[in-house]
Amino acid sequence: MSTIPTDAAPIDAGGAPAARARPAVAAWLLLCCALVFAIVVIGGVTRLTRSGLSIVEWQPILGTLPPVNEAQWLETFDKYKLTPEYRKVNQGMSLDAFKGIFWWEYFHRLLGRMIGVVFLLPLVWFWWRGRIDRPLALKLAGIFVLGGLQGAMGWYMVKSGLVDEPRVSHYRLTAHLAIAFAIYAAMLWTALGLLYPGAGAAGARQLRRLAWIITAVVAYLAVTGGFVAGIRAGFAYNTFPLMNGHVVPPEMFMLDPWYLNFFNNMATVQFNHRLGAWLLAVLVPWFWLQARRDALGARATLALNLLLGMLALQIALGIATLLLAVPIPLAAAHQGGAVLLLGAALLANHALR
Repeated sequence: MSTIPTDAAPIDAGGAPAARARPAVAAWLLLCCALVFAIVVIGGVTRLTRSGLSIVEWQPILGTLPPVNEAQWLETFDKYKLTPEYRKVNQGMSLDAFKGIFWWEYFHRLLGRMIGVVFLLPLVWFWWRGRIDRPLALKLAGIFVLGGLQGAMGWYMVKSGLVDEPRVSHYRLTAHLAIAFAIYAAMLWTALGLLYPGAGAAGARQLRRLAWIITAVVAYLAVTGGFVAGIRAGFAYNTFPLMNGHVVPPEMFMLDPWYLNFFNNMATVQFNHRLGAWLLAVLVPWFWLQARRDALGARATLALNLLLGMLALQIALGIATLLLAVPIPLAAAHQGGAVLLLGAALLANHALR
């Protein structure tokens, strides 16, 4: 007769993880979500302080250790002096000033490595101890692969700023940001599925459809925000609600061919980002009012209230960031707020599924 080790988590005949293991797996995923939120905020500060090009090599293992003596600092600084950013922007920078930008990029990369370790080691342990079934293990493995792609995209982005121009490709920057949002969303949705495996509130189909539309607009807002950051469009049109006196700036289609305006024109990029915010400013309160008419239960009601409150905070941060010409603390908070807004939208969707 075969026996099951007493220290192994029980698994049912269908291979689903034992009920008592689900909270632990979910808590681990939520911790990883918190780390992704932190790296998005630190990534924003790294970009705003122009620190992202201070480390000119990608060494996933050796790069874990920073310079520890004067000779190593000078060697690292000499490598930076060969970059377009030093020659065209920071010519004559002191070693102490270089250290200031180096540490932001170093901690950004270090946190990325830490997230990989914090995700991989528990994943292997949960799988080895039978805490997760095969379908869940494959989902989590896919998230880990996406994390590896994120690291590669980060270096691909940095590399674009080490050749000719002292700035990274805004296409690659936006892709780097979008993958971070995708990782966060995948982990959060999986964690919610473990914590609340049953059906959510029995909301109307129209209400559920509207919830997904709102989530799609939030994703659109995040992507357009990446382009705003990438071409520094936040430093233009620092008025609200009009854009330098116009609802639609006359410069929106000044580039040829026309489609390049959606990615390279500050007026068009910022207008598109504002458009997403205006859409949410209409859709979310309407969604909240419609949902109030139904008895959705405590979890769905809390999620809807959180979504409405988070949107108000995010819009306020965005307006303040714009009017004050992108101060670093506000801009970083606005970027972090985008992650939390996406999380709130997913919470609402999950509660109404």
